[in-house]
Amino acid sequence: MKEEFSMLSPKLGGGPHGLGDPNDRSLRKVEKDVLVPKLMRERTKTEKCVNEVKEFHDCCLKSGLLHVIKCRNENDIMKACMEKWYYNQDFIKECTEQYLDERSEFRKTGIPKKKTIRMEGSI
Repeated sequence: MKEEFSMLSPKLGGGPHGLGDPNDRSLRKVEKDVLVPKLMRERTKTEKCVNEVKEFHDCCLKSGLLHVIKCRNENDIMKACMEKWYYNQDFIKECTEQYLDERSEFRKTGIPKKKTIRMEGSI
Protein backbone atom coordinates (compact mmCIF):
# COMPACT_ATOMS: atom_id res chain seq x y z
CA MET A 1 0.00 0.00 0.00
CA LYS A 2 1.47 3.34 -1.07
CA GLU A 3 0.86 6.53 0.94
CA GLU A 4 0.38 9.82 -0.90
CA PHE A 5 1.99 12.97 0.42
CA SER A 6 1.18 16.49 -0.63
CA MET A 7 2.69 19.89 -0.01
CA LEU A 8 -0.82 21.38 0.00
CA SER A 9 -2.94 21.63 3.09
CA PRO A 10 -5.87 19.17 3.11
CA LYS A 11 -8.24 22.13 2.54
CA LEU A 12 -6.49 23.12 -0.70
CA GLY A 13 -6.31 19.64 -2.17
CA GLY A 14 -8.92 16.96 -2.54
CA GLY A 15 -12.37 17.46 -3.93
CA PRO A 16 -13.65 15.91 -7.16
CA HIS A 17 -10.88 17.42 -9.32
CA GLY A 18 -8.13 17.77 -6.71
CA LEU A 19 -8.75 21.53 -6.54
CA GLY A 20 -10.02 21.66 -2.97
CA ASP A 21 -13.20 21.03 -1.06
CA PRO A 22 -16.12 22.73 -2.89
CA ASN A 23 -17.96 23.17 0.42
CA ASP A 24 -15.08 24.96 2.17
CA ARG A 25 -16.21 28.56 2.88
CA SER A 26 -12.97 29.81 4.48
CA LEU A 27 -10.81 32.40 2.72
CA ARG A 28 -7.05 32.42 2.40
CA LYS A 29 -5.27 35.72 3.01
CA VAL A 30 -4.65 36.33 -0.72
CA GLU A 31 -8.32 35.72 -1.49
CA LYS A 32 -9.48 38.09 1.22
CA ASP A 33 -6.92 40.83 0.49
CA VAL A 34 -6.55 40.58 -3.31
CA LEU A 35 -9.15 38.50 -5.13
CA VAL A 36 -12.33 39.68 -3.37
CA PRO A 37 -11.31 43.39 -3.67
CA LYS A 38 -10.57 42.78 -7.37
CA LEU A 39 -14.09 41.41 -7.83
CA MET A 40 -15.45 44.43 -5.93
CA ARG A 41 -13.60 46.85 -8.24
CA GLU A 42 -14.87 45.06 -11.35
CA ARG A 43 -18.47 45.02 -10.12
CA THR A 44 -18.29 48.64 -9.00
CA LYS A 45 -17.13 49.73 -12.46
CA THR A 46 -19.72 47.69 -14.34
CA GLU A 47 -22.73 47.87 -12.00
CA LYS A 48 -22.56 50.61 -9.38
CA CYS A 49 -20.66 53.57 -10.87
CA VAL A 50 -21.39 53.10 -14.57
CA ASN A 51 -22.17 56.77 -15.29
CA GLU A 52 -19.12 58.06 -13.42
CA VAL A 53 -16.81 55.63 -15.22
CA LYS A 54 -18.35 56.56 -18.58
CA GLU A 55 -17.92 60.30 -17.94
CA PHE A 56 -14.27 59.79 -16.97
CA HIS A 57 -13.67 57.57 -20.00
CA ASP A 58 -15.30 60.09 -22.37
CA CYS A 59 -13.25 62.92 -20.86
CA CYS A 60 -10.04 60.92 -21.36
CA LEU A 61 -10.91 60.23 -25.00
CA LYS A 62 -11.53 63.95 -25.65
CA SER A 63 -8.43 65.15 -23.80
CA GLY A 64 -5.80 62.78 -25.17
CA LEU A 65 -2.49 62.99 -23.34
CA LEU A 66 -3.68 65.91 -21.23
CA HIS A 67 -6.35 63.75 -19.56
CA VAL A 68 -4.29 63.68 -16.36
CA ILE A 69 -4.84 67.42 -15.95
CA LYS A 70 -8.15 67.98 -17.70
CA CYS A 71 -10.11 65.09 -16.18
CA ARG A 72 -9.26 65.51 -12.51
CA ASN A 73 -12.82 66.41 -11.57
CA GLU A 74 -14.30 63.37 -13.37
CA ASN A 75 -11.61 61.16 -11.83
CA ASP A 76 -12.39 62.46 -8.33
CA ILE A 77 -16.11 61.84 -8.82
CA MET A 78 -15.47 58.31 -10.11
CA LYS A 79 -13.10 57.49 -7.23
CA ALA A 80 -15.57 58.84 -4.65
CA CYS A 81 -18.32 56.63 -6.05
CA MET A 82 -16.08 53.56 -6.09
CA GLU A 83 -14.77 54.26 -2.59
CA LYS A 84 -18.33 54.52 -1.24
CA TRP A 85 -19.02 50.97 -2.45
CA TYR A 86 -15.58 49.66 -1.51
CA TYR A 87 -16.30 50.30 2.20
CA ASN A 88 -19.98 49.27 2.14
CA GLN A 89 -20.20 46.20 4.42
CA ASP A 90 -23.22 44.71 2.63
CA PHE A 91 -21.45 44.99 -0.73
CA ILE A 92 -18.30 43.40 0.74
CA LYS A 93 -20.35 40.45 2.02
CA GLU A 94 -22.17 40.15 -1.30
CA CYS A 95 -18.91 40.07 -3.28
CA THR A 96 -17.33 37.63 -0.82
CA GLU A 97 -20.29 35.27 -1.23
CA GLN A 98 -20.11 35.63 -5.02
CA TYR A 99 -16.38 34.82 -4.94
CA LEU A 100 -16.95 31.77 -2.71
CA ASP A 101 -19.77 30.53 -4.97
CA GLU A 102 -17.58 30.90 -8.08
CA ARG A 103 -14.66 29.16 -6.33
CA SER A 104 -16.96 26.34 -5.20
CA GLU A 105 -18.28 25.89 -8.74
CA PHE A 106 -14.70 25.82 -10.07
CA ARG A 107 -13.72 23.20 -7.52
CA LYS A 108 -16.73 21.07 -8.49
CA THR A 109 -16.31 21.30 -12.27
CA GLY A 110 -12.67 22.23 -12.83
CA ILE A 111 -13.80 24.89 -15.34
CA PRO A 112 -12.90 28.53 -14.55
CA LYS A 113 -15.75 31.09 -14.62
CA LYS A 114 -14.38 33.05 -17.60
CA LYS A 115 -14.09 29.90 -19.71
CA THR A 116 -17.64 28.95 -18.78
CA ILE A 117 -18.89 32.31 -20.06
CA ARG A 118 -16.92 31.95 -23.32
CA MET A 119 -18.19 28.42 -23.88
CA GLU A 120 -21.82 29.46 -23.31
CA GLY A 121 -21.40 32.41 -25.65
CA SER A 122 -20.04 30.28 -28.49
CA ILE A 123 -22.98 27.88 -28.54
